[in-house]
Amino acid sequence: MNPALPGLAVNPALPSHLVDRLIDTADDEIASELALRADLNRAQVRALAARSEPAAVQLVHEGMLRTEDVDPATRPLAALALLDAGAGLPQWARVFAADPCSERRERVAACPGLPPDVVRRLAGDTEARVVAALAFEAPSLLAAELARHPHTEVRRAVAGNETAPPELLAALLTGEGPTPAKSCRVCDQEEVPFVHPTDCPRRDCGLLPGDACDGTHQSAVHDIQWQALRNPATPVRAVARFADHPSALLRELVAAREGLPQHVYARLARDPVPAVRAELAQNPSIDEVLVRSLAEDPGHDVQRSLAHHPALPLDVLARLAASARLGSPLLPRVVAATPEEVADLATAADPTLRMLVAMRRDLPDPIRDALACDRDAKVLKAIAPHPGLTETQLLAMIDLHGPRVAAKVATNPDATAIVLERLTRQPASARKVFREIARHPHVSLPALLACLSDPQARPIAAARPELPAGVLVDLLADEDWRVRDAAAANPSLPADAMVALLP
Repeated sequence: MNPALPGLAVNPALPSHLVDRLIDTADDEIASELALRADLNRAQVRALAARSEPAAVQLVHEGMLRTEDVDPATRPLAALALLDAGAGLPQWARVFAADPCSERRERVAACPGLPPDVVRRLAGDTEARVVAALAFEAPSLLAAELARHPHTEVRRAVAGNETAPPELLAALLTGEGPTPAKSCRVCDQEEVPFVHPTDCPRRDCGLLPGDACDGTHQSAVHDIQWQALRNPATPVRAVARFADHPSALLRELVAAREGLPQHVYARLARDPVPAVRAELAQNPSIDEVLVRSLAEDPGHDVQRSLAHHPALPLDVLARLAASARLGSPLLPRVVAATPEEVADLATAADPTLRMLVAMRRDLPDPIRDALACDRDAKVLKAIAPHPGLTETQLLAMIDLHGPRVAAKVATNPDATAIVLERLTRQPASARKVFREIARHPHVSLPALLACLSDPQARPIAAARPELPAGVLVDLLADEDWRVRDAAAANPSLPADAMVALLP
């Protein structure tokens, strides 16, 4: 097989008769690429589905394969994909619900809109994984029934079901409702007590590191609690009880939950594990007293997480900008800033604050232009991609800070061909600028050809239809498969070169 064929298979300019030739010889890899094409006709869709089952499944996901195109006996995975999309036939669901292969029963159990008799059959399946797949999105009444299932895997699935009754979720979380489970994935296969070692040598072992059971299914219970705490339908009063749980993983979930009483959050703010406090710091429900307290917390990631709090007082943000490593994200509080606050941030003495507001892409022209004249490199990097900047402004940034701002200047949607060509002449420290130049809509041919000299930009440049035909043909033999694929997928590839690639 020609190594450039995967790229050719998705080339939008590939004539229909050549698509037919590719389908006739396609293996699963090429068939999967062909399935991405939006111009396949009905005959080609059916031929491709008959050629490769992975491609048939992909065609279902693309909305191109219909129920009448699929025989579940020969293409079971495609039929299951149609059922999962809500487009399969009820009789298919009945066949798969009785399939000896538990994986297929599990797949069909996760499908929506199953007939009642299929649901009832799957709910009584002997494989816990099958019932768990059904339980994860089961309607309220069925979820309540499955919460009493003797296996913890099924209960875990119910605990993650957002349509399950809130009181049921509280009972699963606290363990004060259903009778204790009889089995878990550990005691299914090991004599208890058993703790699964982290360095288990068995290649066929399905247990996770630390899985344990002493008869109380402790690791499985932890999993159920984890799912219930993540579930937004679990009542807050039940969630709050876990603020002092021995597991830091569970306390992190409590710290992230909105709507809890402030005294619970205050207790979590004193948690010994920094990750719990960091999770709490970005919770929109904590009050200003806690916000200010956490601003003084030196724990790992606490202050950086607090910077993402949507109601952060600006004076606290200013303190964090001066003392914490915030990176350069667009922070929620900066997004929500009033016009007056934006003006204050844009003229702040601390360049980090000016950088943070420069990340916005909706700044008034006078503020944008003032920031574009800033002398600090990190401010210019933040403002450089802002739409509306002129060629003169962008060139001035390059003249002032060169490699430090080059890659960001190249992402500006209004960067002209002159700006992009200037960027290609930056020193080696700015090599990553070529990736941005290669994908820019205003790139000139000289700049595009310069991008071919950079290993990372070369595959991007090879996909540009502006490249001359001769250059594209040469790129088909490139040692980098990404470049070959991009050149073969390029709609400017000559027709005779396309034919030459075919088997």
